[in-house]
Amino acid sequence: MSNKRDYYEVLGVSKSASADEIKKAYRKKAMEFHPDRNKDNPDAERLFKEAAEAFDVLKDPDKRARYDQFGHQGLHSGGFREPDFQGFSMDDIFSQFGDIFGQDIFGGGRTRSRGRRSAGQPGDDMKLHLKLSLEDIAFGVEKKIKVKKHLKCSSCNGTGAETNDDFMTCSTCNGMGEVRQVSRTMFGQFVNVQPCPTCHGEGRVVKNKCKSCSGEGRIKGEETVKVKIPSGVGKGNYLTLRGQGNAGLRGGQAGDLIVIIEELEHEFFERKGDDIFYDSQISVADAILGTEIEVPTLKGKAKLRVDPGTQPGKLLRMRDKGIKTLNSNQFGDQYVRINVHIPDQLTKEEKEKVETLRKSPNFDPASKLERNKGFFTRFKEAFS
Repeated sequence: MSNKRDYYEVLGVSKSASADEIKKAYRKKAMEFHPDRNKDNPDAERLFKEAAEAFDVLKDPDKRARYDQFGHQGLHSGGFREPDFQGFSMDDIFSQFGDIFGQDIFGGGRTRSRGRRSAGQPGDDMKLHLKLSLEDIAFGVEKKIKVKKHLKCSSCNGTGAETNDDFMTCSTCNGMGEVRQVSRTMFGQFVNVQPCPTCHGEGRVVKNKCKSCSGEGRIKGEETVKVKIPSGVGKGNYLTLRGQGNAGLRGGQAGDLIVIIEELEHEFFERKGDDIFYDSQISVADAILGTEIEVPTLKGKAKLRVDPGTQPGKLLRMRDKGIKTLNSNQFGDQYVRINVHIPDQLTKEEKEKVETLRKSPNFDPASKLERNKGFFTRFKEAFS
């Protein structure tokens, strides 16, 4: 179990906080605990990095949803990794979240580095719906899925060029990947920064394009992806597989593959949380006299004792026969709901036997009610 503080508590926001509120809260905390401003506080750097970890999760919709549902443990599975900035330097954190602060906000001369952008453009994320049986969900499973997507071109190794010498610096932006337009108005000078229209922000162009991929660095294809499904997931849960989506253009970072869980309807069981329910029918005689029945479970068949006088609708509990709880070694239970079969067609001889039983006080519900009433009357008199 993680011993880290709740991320909402770290930033001092509510769980319903908007993205802007989270961003402002992190900026405030970072300013408050920045080591340059707290030279006499030995805990300042730790608190600064703790705020950075919290912001890293809560600013990302996927991570935040996973954290809201499963807490810190939810960031250790399904393609997620809980952030840990304790080993990061201050420059590492500013490099990652520099746009939150702008320039020189702490007076330390830190600025966002500008210059030639990384080659390529990122690939698109993909969504895939995966249907799982209750048995798969109960114990966890690893699935192999064939995914049609953009793959990195093997001929050019994703560069989009025939050779490594077939690149040249973009003449429009001089390798910066962006162009600036300066306009002067009565309110002052405005600078508009846009991605370079020639190289699309890459800072370089291809002279001789790869013939296999026409210079894109990727081709359409199919790939088998392994997905490890933890036990206890449910409909609407999803797993994010980082870098398993569409390949990027010309060496750009691949997108993510988001696997959305769907549950197949089970032949016997109804799921409620980690518990499962099964309906069993027994005869009137078995309900009266008691019996032993055989019922299915998620691991096969099992025997279950039905006590004499069991009433219709009673739930019999089978401990730890349900679904394994997410990120835990505990199991839910299986409940067997007893239904009593009432025959609607009887022979003459059977009718005569039932008619005889009808005259017995034990078969008269009014008689049982009267006995219970008498018991409660005597109980009340004894303690009055």
